[in-house]
Amino acid sequence: MTLLRSLAFNAWFYGVTFAFSLWHGLFTHERGAVVRVAQSWAALVLAGLRRLCGIDWVVNGREHLPVSGAALIAPMHQSAFDTMVWLLLLPDCVYVLKSELTRIPLFGALLLRGGMISVDRTGGAAAMRDLIRRAAAVAAAGRQILIFPEGTRVAPGAGVKLQPGVAALAARTGLPIIPVATDSGDHWGRRSFRKRPGTIRIVILPPLPTGLPRDELMARLEQAYADGYAALRGGQPVDNSVGSAAQRLPHRPTALH
Repeated sequence: MTLLRSLAFNAWFYGVTFAFSLWHGLFTHERGAVVRVAQSWAALVLAGLRRLCGIDWVVNGREHLPVSGAALIAPMHQSAFDTMVWLLLLPDCVYVLKSELTRIPLFGALLLRGGMISVDRTGGAAAMRDLIRRAAAVAAAGRQILIFPEGTRVAPGAGVKLQPGVAALAARTGLPIIPVATDSGDHWGRRSFRKRPGTIRIVILPPLPTGLPRDELMARLEQAYADGYAALRGGQPVDNSVGSAAQRLPHRPTALH
């Protein structure tokens, strides 16, 4: 049954993504409209994940995110789920993503029109300078920056050296890093076709202090991930729950979730 439900979800995911990419890749060009399209796409995909695979999601610590304005969010990255859910948690976010994604026909064009920051991972110092410059402009415009310091999807419990770009963004923008722990990989694995029913938990942790030396900041971020994930695995509450996605997003098409 899990295999069949996963197959149905994959068909739903690729079908919705293709339809959105085809239509809006051809006809949607204004950045705000692209953002709204992306939010609708994420809502539909995750609605399919819940209905077809029995995977729901809840968030703790929502109070650590600003109601509006600039923010620097640094989630753990275990699953493709992590790349969608923030479109529904933040009003106007910008993802820092690998440049390869922007070369996907139609879909890549939408990423660029939505103002996402693509990074050439082979570009060295020049790519880092471009990232910092563009992120500073995003912060100045009052938008939220989302970056995955692990750099790629990581299996639950597997350690990986964090990339220092997040520290450079914090230094340049003056924004505190907001760490986020998750157990999404337990239900939607890194390279797993099968989707396991259950509830994905997202824990938004308190912002890290600003003005720390880079090495100390990165060490604190790594420790925040470890503590947050350990609490999730142990079933312990990390912060005050703010309820389900549907309860938090009344202005979105929550009937889909």
